[in-house]
Amino acid sequence: MTHALQILAGPRALARIRDRGLRLDDVRMMVGASGGPKWLAIAGLDRVLFPRLAAVEREARLHLLGSSIGSWRMACAAQADPLAAVRRLEEAYVERQRYDNPDPDAAEVSRVARVMLDHVLGEDGIGEILANARLALHVVTVRCRGMSCSENRLPLALSMAIAGFANAVSRKTLGWQFERVIFGNGSDSPFQALRDLPTRVLPLDADNLRAALLASGSIPLVLEGVEVPGAPRGKYRDGGLTDYHFDIDFGMDDGIVLYPHFYDHLVPGWFDKALPWRRARGRNLDNLVLLAPSQEFVTALPGGRIPDRKDFYRYPQEERIRLWRAVIDASTRLGDEFEELMASGNWLDRVAPL
Repeated sequence: MTHALQILAGPRALARIRDRGLRLDDVRMMVGASGGPKWLAIAGLDRVLFPRLAAVEREARLHLLGSSIGSWRMACAAQADPLAAVRRLEEAYVERQRYDNPDPDAAEVSRVARVMLDHVLGEDGIGEILANARLALHVVTVRCRGMSCSENRLPLALSMAIAGFANAVSRKTLGWQFERVIFGNGSDSPFQALRDLPTRVLPLDADNLRAALLASGSIPLVLEGVEVPGAPRGKYRDGGLTDYHFDIDFGMDDGIVLYPHFYDHLVPGWFDKALPWRRARGRNLDNLVLLAPSQEFVTALPGGRIPDRKDFYRYPQEERIRLWRAVIDASTRLGDEFEELMASGNWLDRVAPL
């Protein structure tokens, strides 16, 4: 029998699951990756997982960490009705992401992104996120330095090229142009001790939450940089530049870091996509449980693959929207399988080492 969902676990998480199964009250953190339209392939998993996690009684708050579209997804999980919020994100991302120009400029894409985000947050999403006593949202952005601050295409493109070449030598060079800034809800951030790259942790509040979410998904050359109220001056851009899929110390010595993801591997930063040797490994994965679609599931998707940003150029607008709707419908199978596993407790036959 082929499965739509695969479960991969780091060594400590694997031992815990073998001992007592996957219990949602063991989850201390949930992570959402960058990746634009790729998240549509796991939307059905979000629809099941987010409300379940939100309903768990817990002593300490569940931390929600995301960059780019991952931060928007985690913002859905932190709202009062996570299922309704996920459905708004689906509608916003598919139905409301329409462009007058087949090759829109950064100003138009940014305008559409603001409309989408307002729809996702609904009438009081900001207030609900900040008042959530069980789930704490953490939004990853980067604050730009040097030429990466420019909105002029030539110096901005040059800065990205330099960052890419330097990153191939060492990820630490990203600190030359980008400071990782994590906007977090609450004083108990587990990311205060991050030292892999220059990092600043700032509080989320009613004035900066919307801007932080917008900045977290503002891809250079695609969207405009964002100025975040109350934060150090500068242009804030896509958190995926430093943390595409994340390879960091999650600050969780105990419990599980749950990661609903569209791949079975983790690419640390955006510039690492073209570097096959640059993959997350080692102790940062010890407590991680990755929930990912199987290759069989991906092959059976409409188009035979996970959606990506190139779909904007591959397909006419209405055809792209139709295809993305079909992918969301297909993703329901992932949520159904997760529900079946939670009901049966048959984790031992399904979990494998990450």
